[in-house]
Amino acid sequence: MVNQEVFGEKLKQRFWEIDFLRGIAIVMMIFFHLLYNLNYFGVYSIEVSSGFWRYFARTTASVFILLVGVSLTLSFSRAEIKQEKWKATYARYVKRGLKIFSWGLIITLVTWIFIHDDFIIFGILHFIGVSIILACLFLKRYRANLFVGVVFVVLGLYLENFTFDFSWLFWLGFMHKGDFFVDYFPLLPWFGLILIGMFIGKTMYRNYTRQFNIPVLEKISIVRLFCFLGRKSLLIYLLHQPVLIGVLYLLGVGVV
Repeated sequence: MVNQEVFGEKLKQRFWEIDFLRGIAIVMMIFFHLLYNLNYFGVYSIEVSSGFWRYFARTTASVFILLVGVSLTLSFSRAEIKQEKWKATYARYVKRGLKIFSWGLIITLVTWIFIHDDFIIFGILHFIGVSIILACLFLKRYRANLFVGVVFVVLGLYLENFTFDFSWLFWLGFMHKGDFFVDYFPLLPWFGLILIGMFIGKTMYRNYTRQFNIPVLEKISIVRLFCFLGRKSLLIYLLHQPVLIGVLYLLGVGVV
């Protein structure tokens, strides 16, 4: 067990590069959703579901979800250093997961009210909420997370080639025939990226200590801005679509 007194001060620090990368992913997400809105409301025709923009969206989501996995290992490292009991750690993860999942349910309700036909059923917040709880089963694992993660990703990508006659496993990645979901993040393949992120976290930030050298850039203005956005990612996610739609409406570009 790592000595708490030795690492006590380290527990208060944040790794700026993680916040920075998360901030970049948030900006990419906002930009993509702006394009999506322009297409959805018929303002400008943009093929967002295939080609370059589809891969842009997937890259954005992949970066963000990998960082979720990395962050889970960092929080677990802090708990180990503090010698926190496993039951308390588990309860904290479950509480956090349920909170985020609840926000996902609110998004489901709001989108059902306002856009109905294309409302979000199992989006990024539903997925992250469930994943945080499931991650408890893997927090003490290391290399196994990489193996299982890759298997989940491959299996999930394989399932994307098929549709099924049943709908009750859509959250897992078994897409029902004729269904189309907006902001759809099934556990397969995406939970695989969580596990890969956890492996990366344990490798690169062992014992809550950076295992590599990196320039000190967090005081540069643009870096600080992206770090700030990364730290506020949940709030930004919840607010960005209403803000984007409101701005388009005020600009009179045809949003109804």
